Amino acid sequence: MMKRIFFISLALVISCVTGLSQEKPTIDEYAARYQNLVTRVGANGLGVETLLNHWEEDYPDDVNPKVGLFNFYLAKSQSFTIDSLRVSKYLGNEPVISLKDSTGQNVYYYQIAHYDDELFGKASQSIDKAIEMAPDRLDLRLIKVSALINYEGESPDMALRDLKGLIDYNYTKHPKWTYPGLEMQDDSFASLLQDYCYTFFKMGTPRTFKAFKDLSEKVLSYEPKNTLFMTNLGSYYLVAEHNDKAALKMYNKVLKLRPDDYTAIKNCVLLARNEKNTKLEKKYLQKLVEVTTDETERTSAKVRLQAL
Repeated sequence: MMKRIFFISLALVISCVTGLSQEKPTIDEYAARYQNLVTRVGANGLGVETLLNHWEEDYPDDVNPKVGLFNFYLAKSQSFTIDSLRVSKYLGNEPVISLKDSTGQNVYYYQIAHYDDELFGKASQSIDKAIEMAPDRLDLRLIKVSALINYEGESPDMALRDLKGLIDYNYTKHPKWTYPGLEMQDDSFASLLQDYCYTFFKMGTPRTFKAFKDLSEKVLSYEPKNTLFMTNLGSYYLVAEHNDKAALKMYNKVLKLRPDDYTAIKNCVLLARNEKNTKLEKKYLQKLVEVTTDETERTSAKVRLQAL
């Protein structure tokens, strides 16, 4: 019995000494362990949270475990159902499958995401800590916005608030943005914002259309001659408000600043056709022939010109 106790005690001593002498993993080692684990079990799989907590405890100034915890809680907060709807598109998405009911009417099935509010809140807290540590990491700010858009669905109030705040920060603080994996150019910030404008526009609800308009107007408050966002307003008037006159006026403002703007010219052709204004349609068709890079479209425009 005494011998057994001695050996157990000796084993504990050896274990303690080994533990004291063992160095903590480096940041790169933690990153490699995290990537390997996520590859095997997913962003919210068994052991991921424990690993990230140890990483954060050992390196409290490293932003990466906080991003990992954001991904963990975000994935943990999500659940999905397949729901039937009567619309052929839902928030800009195509159905997973479409079938006909007993009356012959189409029924569309969509994968719908649902969120646990408490877990989503933890995800938000984690990414906010990361942003506080690295305020000029543009990717961190945008992954938060993307999560908010998916969370809020057709009413993207928080996402719009964050994007407006980001625009203010960009034009008043003039940060030197970084975005891992992307070489930031002078127009990169505007291009990334335009991606979110497109997302709101594509979702196609009254509140996302308004978000599309508000975001474009916010940029224009700092860059009043930015034709990209002026064109957005023309598209808003055309599609969301069905106000052809306001849309044409905005597109013509764009063309005064940028005579070869393809989107403005293309939409002016459509507007002139809708108004049955042959003279105006000819004017813009000729411009379309000159600026389009699509040979099929150029040929079609020429044929239409000859027919008018």
